[in-house]
Amino acid sequence: MESKIYKMELAGRELSFEIGKYALLANGAVLARYGDTAVLVTACASEKPREGINFFPLTVDYEERLYSVGKIPGGFIKREGKPSEKAILSARLIDRPIRPLFPKDFYHDVSVIATVLSVDPDNPPDVLAMLGSSVALSISDIPFEGPTGSVLVGYVDDKIVINPTAKEREVSKLHLVVSGTKDRVMMIEAGAKEVSEDIMLEAIMRAQEEIKKIVEFIEGIVREVGKPKMEYQKRIVPEDIKQKVREIAYDKVYQYVQIPDKIERDKKLDELKEEVFKAFEGETEETLLLVDDALYSLEKEIVRKMIAEEGKRPDGRKFDEIRPLYAEIGILPRTHGSALFKRGYTQVLTVATLGTKGEMQFLDGLEEEEAKRYMHHYNFPPFSTGESKPVRGPGRREIGHGALAERALEPVIPSEDEFPYTIRLVSEVLTSNGSTSQASVCGSTLALMDAGVPIKAPVAGISIGLITKDDGSFILLTDIQGIEDFFGDMDFKVAGTREGITAIQLDIKIHGLTKEIIEKALYQAREARLKILDFMQTVIDKPRSELSPYAPKIFKTTVDPEKIRDIIGPGGKMINKIIAETNVKIDIEPDGRIFVAAPDDISGNRAISMIEGIGREIEVGQFFLGKVTRTASYGAFVEIYPGKEGLVHISQLDERRLKSVDEVVKVGDLVLVKVIGIDKLGRLSLSRKEALNVTYSRKAK
Repeated sequence: MESKIYKMELAGRELSFEIGKYALLANGAVLARYGDTAVLVTACASEKPREGINFFPLTVDYEERLYSVGKIPGGFIKREGKPSEKAILSARLIDRPIRPLFPKDFYHDVSVIATVLSVDPDNPPDVLAMLGSSVALSISDIPFEGPTGSVLVGYVDDKIVINPTAKEREVSKLHLVVSGTKDRVMMIEAGAKEVSEDIMLEAIMRAQEEIKKIVEFIEGIVREVGKPKMEYQKRIVPEDIKQKVREIAYDKVYQYVQIPDKIERDKKLDELKEEVFKAFEGETEETLLLVDDALYSLEKEIVRKMIAEEGKRPDGRKFDEIRPLYAEIGILPRTHGSALFKRGYTQVLTVATLGTKGEMQFLDGLEEEEAKRYMHHYNFPPFSTGESKPVRGPGRREIGHGALAERALEPVIPSEDEFPYTIRLVSEVLTSNGSTSQASVCGSTLALMDAGVPIKAPVAGISIGLITKDDGSFILLTDIQGIEDFFGDMDFKVAGTREGITAIQLDIKIHGLTKEIIEKALYQAREARLKILDFMQTVIDKPRSELSPYAPKIFKTTVDPEKIRDIIGPGGKMINKIIAETNVKIDIEPDGRIFVAAPDDISGNRAISMIEGIGREIEVGQFFLGKVTRTASYGAFVEIYPGKEGLVHISQLDERRLKSVDEVVKVGDLVLVKVIGIDKLGRLSLSRKEALNVTYSRKAK
């Protein structure tokens, strides 16, 4: 194929796709450019379907190359290793809008790989990779019912901005990624600073306008260079198998799916499945796969018909009804904050841990962000679904759900100046029956408040499901449980405060959503969110006034940056002495801010006093908390900060006349002293007596 470049203008910048020059053996390949950002996206499919499966084997990989931002990877090996968290989230962004657009009976392995070659900070590579995946699949011979278009949307100075620049993203109240076909929205991923439903809807529909232009542009490319779509072996369930399964299972499925209790319902459906398969005993593995398809289709048909035509949900709830709520805080005595949140069978335990500034997560990737002090991790162990499987590391789903909950709470986390702690939340899913990610949002809010973190407002989340009808009408379901998610068309997760939305994640199984569905889902989610927030405030209405006794105590001071080298000392001698004497951790910022983490107030104040002593000019009249280093017959020597001592004459030790220094102080004592004199050589004269007079007068006052 002759190399061709196709160009269009998008948000005032040139978007181009170069086809026919790179990765010539792939089914489809494109080099996508936007500004100075360049991403190579390839799509490949196996020649034959994978045998013995009943799911679509699509894999999407987002390959970050640090040379794209002029970096050499850290560590000993000096090459890229396993994908970063950001890379996994970007792969999920690419996957979610394209997955519903493949034929349901297409079982060939499909691999989409986006390799980031060059990054311009004004043009994020993840959204460009989404566009590239659409082009690569659309021009390939892989069956794909696209194309799709994708854009990033910001909200700056009360205006919606398409594909905002790096500076605009810094001040934007919204980070919204929308993907869709020419007339439908396929995927939404958003983080927001309490944005209203009206603004969110306007931003989504404004994105759809741009997406339509992109799709029409890609359609033009496909007409010129697109390959004919491959023929594949369709897996169609024969009518006799359908009929036999229907005769055995229809009445029982209809009865069992209406059992309100999940455990009892699942047990009955599993027994029925065994009964159905027993009726086909001796058949080939291929036939049994068709039987499984037929049973799945029957269950889906009955559940959807029951909801759409009879107005009944499997557990008997109304369409907008939330399952019973339960929550408890402070259940783990030695952690810094903990909460259990339960919605129906879904149950999540979230634990908050407070750490020092030095415990921030440092990032080595393509992003401008180099570190973060707030983290949320989500664990989904096999026992949460009653399964017996080995525990592995976090998968893409766990990383995605953790990032969603992290994004939902980020706008309410206090600034470093207000609360100088690193914050880590871990949500442990104990029981899963739908919408565990949003339960982790609720549990995280409660755990933060239990830990005494002064969050700006509580955050709650809810998931809205969808059942579409043949006539185009639809039903929205609040707080979907597992069976409704499994057989439904949508999982629309929305989190926020009373003031507005903080996060959205939309996953669908159909060919897109209309404006009407999105609008109604947003407002139905708001009603549910407010109800959950009302409930959460009955558990704890504001953050605790005091931190856990097991949490580190953080003290903060600011010194002249020129004094930092004096505080560190030659070879770290001075700072190590402070740490050894006070048993604290010290983090120093280049701008002069110093954070001290101490086990108690005495140690913290002592360390701050020592640091401030080094960092400031000593003047007569200042007070210091010092340590007695040695005594003599004429007085005591007190170190007011490392390396700086002064003499407290025996006459300045106490109001009364002393026969011996040891009557009031001994080596190792901490004493409050006042500077009463500095001679020409810089030697200090100190007074404990005058410091005591000030202390007593304050107490009397």
